[in-house]
Amino acid sequence: MEMTARLAHFDTKVDGRNCDGLINHNGETMEIRVPLSHTGKRLSPIEGGNLYRLRDRKFLLEDKKRLCAWALGTAMLGILLMVLHAELCPVVYHPGSIYALSINGLISFSTGCLLILIIAFHYKDIRLFIIDHNQVDWRIAMTSNRVLAISLELVVCAIHPVAIYLRPDMEDRLGGKPEQNSSTPLCLSSSHKEVMLDVELLLSALMFLRLYLVHRAVLLHSKVLLSASYRSIGSLNNINFTFRFVLKVLMNKYPARTLLVFIMFFWLSAAWMLRLCERQQQVETGGMDTALWLIAITFLTVGYGDVSPHTSCGKVVCLFTGVMGVACTAMLVAVMTKKLALNKGEKHVHFFMMDIQISKRIRHAAANVLRECWLLHRTTQTKDNSGEHRHHQRCLLEAIRVFRHLRLKQRKIRDYASEMVDLSKVNQTHIRLMSRSVCLKKEVFA
Repeated sequence: MEMTARLAHFDTKVDGRNCDGLINHNGETMEIRVPLSHTGKRLSPIEGGNLYRLRDRKFLLEDKKRLCAWALGTAMLGILLMVLHAELCPVVYHPGSIYALSINGLISFSTGCLLILIIAFHYKDIRLFIIDHNQVDWRIAMTSNRVLAISLELVVCAIHPVAIYLRPDMEDRLGGKPEQNSSTPLCLSSSHKEVMLDVELLLSALMFLRLYLVHRAVLLHSKVLLSASYRSIGSLNNINFTFRFVLKVLMNKYPARTLLVFIMFFWLSAAWMLRLCERQQQVETGGMDTALWLIAITFLTVGYGDVSPHTSCGKVVCLFTGVMGVACTAMLVAVMTKKLALNKGEKHVHFFMMDIQISKRIRHAAANVLRECWLLHRTTQTKDNSGEHRHHQRCLLEAIRVFRHLRLKQRKIRDYASEMVDLSKVNQTHIRLMSRSVCLKKEVFA
């Protein structure tokens, strides 16, 4: 294998001599070949590919990011078209119109594009696996788990509502123009409504499963995965950069923002799905405002009981909303607890002031013990009033109890403060050791 470079010399009067002893004449262009291996040794395809493995890996990661972003955008476009179609038909246009056929065609076209993007993404992923494990045969990467995951993704992304329509002339005989106050939940012709209603409703709701692409896009576009320092330090600590790790980082850096975005998106999606399920029964929960109210009180586990779902689909949506509400409430409590907790500097100041205050109280308690001892000794010497003697005995025992209690409290505070200092020292020592190991690794590979 050779690397070729062309050197162009301009109009100069000085001749040059290269490292191989070849003469460069004035104004001439000469080709220089630098061998990358020993002379006479032929490189195998694997050895030749290793020279550019890091570059190919970077390009494949960029392609995966781009394909994942396109796939997520295509999936969101299909969901938006489905929502638009369900809201406009049959209120604005009837099922047999060209508008309904066009929107359904766009939904099917976006689904086909999404499947192509998913296949291309996994093709890049398999190539990345081959480069990382220094393999040649791509079939090594096709494990049973990978094949099952790819098949499941394709099935999930292929789900979309495919309505059955009558011809326009038959629609005209059945009623022609759409009814403005129609309660039909989906764009179905009247002769097929009884048969296809449940299937069309299920397919429309299952299109929201495409949102699993969000976690993949967040993972591939996060700075945690793209940062070389994160990857190097994580590899030394045997940390896998999965979506769980990225979610923990987001919840640590932007807890309120992350929870707010998730809760708002889940609230709107669940409310629309509940409205889609309840519109077929002509009940009050079929309206968007009532659906938003029902999802909100179910999510917050309040449950006033003024409205309730009537269909099985609506009950399933409310059940899932309640479970997610409990989980989000627990995360919100954890976030608020962390926000209200003192940081390291505030804890040091707080415990320092507590130690000063409790030291003053200990001195006062010790003075009270000495005073009660003196008073008890004086009453013992006089032997006149036995009641006063018992009173000073009780006061002495109480002063001793308070003194011991304060000493124990001071010991606990100082132990906790020393643990904080020891933990910080251990952390600093660990950071120094990690930095030294990284430097040694760079020196070895250099």
